[in-house]
Amino acid sequence: MIGSDGVIAAFEATRGRHHAEIVMPAIEFVCRNGGVSVDELSAIAVDIGPGLFTGMRVGLATGQAMAQALDVPMVAVTSLETLAYSVRHTDAVIASVVDARKGQVFYGFHHATGDGVVSAGEPRAGSVADLIAAIEDRGQRALCVGDGTVRYREDLAGHTLIDVADRHHAYPSVHNLAIIAMRRALREQWSSPTDIRAMYLRAPDAEINWSTRDSPPPAVAQP
Repeated sequence: MIGSDGVIAAFEATRGRHHAEIVMPAIEFVCRNGGVSVDELSAIAVDIGPGLFTGMRVGLATGQAMAQALDVPMVAVTSLETLAYSVRHTDAVIASVVDARKGQVFYGFHHATGDGVVSAGEPRAGSVADLIAAIEDRGQRALCVGDGTVRYREDLAGHTLIDVADRHHAYPSVHNLAIIAMRRALREQWSSPTDIRAMYLRAPDAEINWSTRDSPPPAVAQP
């Protein structure tokens, strides 16, 4: 939660996947400790991903429901931007890398602007080899940050153009998300709850599995 005096209360959890069970108690905890009632909120900020499907959907649906109930606008911030913001004091291009499981990562590039970051291209999903190739194509030193960087540290650390950020920056910080969202809100860069969309860089696992299930069986040669 952020106000005119900065971030006044926050809750972060980086372990477990019980998103639906903890999101409402977390909101109540933040409001209580920030001394603000829910009906005093003037905007709702949400992380739209990319990330794992379930967590994104729970957070986004909760934010949309609250914004509609309170009749307030929403501010969308990506995971990649929030990660990049945490290492904004660098001269290198910033590569935000989120572990997408199944041997893939979500990644996007940003440039630091001193007190913020700006996107330097469309976010993508691909293998670590794809990420390394994208960095090599740029020909610029890159600072990689995010939990994908932690998981694939050995693959990344041996390349001359790549520096790896500290594990402390492995996850998007709600503190940084709030700051980015506040700046955006002050510029009236907000959206209606019905216009907010999650950033999906690949199909959800259930959709992939269903497509595989519906695939025709392989042909079998008859004797």
